[in-house]
Amino acid sequence: MAALVGALCVLVAVPASVDAAGATSSYRFPEGVQDVAGGGQDTDAPVLKADTAYRSVIKPGSKLYFRLILDGKKDAYASAVALPGPVGAKLAYGDSLRVSIQNADGETCDAQRRSIGSAQYPHPFAAYAYRAVRKSLSTCQEPGSYSMVVERESDPGSTTAAWGLDLRYSTEPTREGAEPGTAPSGWPSASPTPPAGTPRPVHGGTGFHDAAELSDGQWKDAVRPGETLFFQVPLDWGRQLFVSGALDGITTAKTGYVGTALSLQLYNPERGPVSGASAPYDGRRKVASLDPLAPVAYENRYSPSDQTSAMRIGGPYYLAVSLSPEVGQTFGNTPYAVTLQLTVRGPKEPTPAYAGPGPDFGGAGSSSGSSAGAASMKLLAALGIGSGTVLVAGLGVWTVVARRRAAAAVPASGAQEFGPPGAW
Repeated sequence: MAALVGALCVLVAVPASVDAAGATSSYRFPEGVQDVAGGGQDTDAPVLKADTAYRSVIKPGSKLYFRLILDGKKDAYASAVALPGPVGAKLAYGDSLRVSIQNADGETCDAQRRSIGSAQYPHPFAAYAYRAVRKSLSTCQEPGSYSMVVERESDPGSTTAAWGLDLRYSTEPTREGAEPGTAPSGWPSASPTPPAGTPRPVHGGTGFHDAAELSDGQWKDAVRPGETLFFQVPLDWGRQLFVSGALDGITTAKTGYVGTALSLQLYNPERGPVSGASAPYDGRRKVASLDPLAPVAYENRYSPSDQTSAMRIGGPYYLAVSLSPEVGQTFGNTPYAVTLQLTVRGPKEPTPAYAGPGPDFGGAGSSSGSSAGAASMKLLAALGIGSGTVLVAGLGVWTVVARRRAAAAVPASGAQEFGPPGAW
């Protein structure tokens, strides 16, 4: 019960801001998040602590430096979640965020650039980079000072408003004994039979910190045009995940076509992008499905495929579900029902033999949905906690959950939201 009370205290938030189209624009940070300003060069970079939430902002064309103090025995992951804004801002396909880790000599250990892509409207997206400790590598192996570098590239016609940033880094011990060196192959790739039964109601969160927990089966939520909902799926080592999302049809006589209407993005426990899918919409039911993913395995990190390499860690995998604001402009600005189908299969494998205490990537639990975390999130959903409002009627009907997203709320202390630069 104490843990549940603590969860409630962390996730209750001040009211989410709502734009003219009715879409919420909030992104929740955990209580105790630290504000940090990136340095203009590595010599004035602020030091970040591992496993700590940081909040910052970045302007178009900026390059920000943050310092990481790493040893020579652990891998390190650094991630940045971009929070483009304001709501309704103009964005282009190439608007992007690049995250890299550099050693003291300015050599790049790893880097990743992620763009806003075809979903050219404000929505959270993430990129990450890592420092790997391997006998086969000659650079970035020494202990000492490293730089996490975050860069923003913007199209000349895009908004010049600052983007919010959600920053963090963590470490992972190397394995005992010889490194495997090769990635597994030959996993099942055939799409499974869709889960049976009636979809269970759920209310997605605003970001990585308040993502609603899902398990194997069908789940139903409602998403507003321009909104992104976050969910997490605990995956143990050896488990394989299949995901699809269906945007239900409408009964009105309105016609039209939106090319990238529904977007699914999957991230690993370190917020590293894994896979994405999208679906168009013409008023009829449409489905977006992720490509078959490799089972979670330590050895996946040796794969040349970015998608397979990202399936390297056991823990909560995050699913972001976005709906284009163009859907509201074309078919009406109301909540749209979305059904998520998740299949988790394969035997649970032992945790890798780490050379040191095993890392905590957010708690890889059973995928049966019977964990305390799952129970807490279900209760939070029933209380309507997740977008700064309290739903007294509970979660009996998912359409009520959708309507209460735009309802007025009573301010409460707890998790903090990203607002206009300078508001915090």
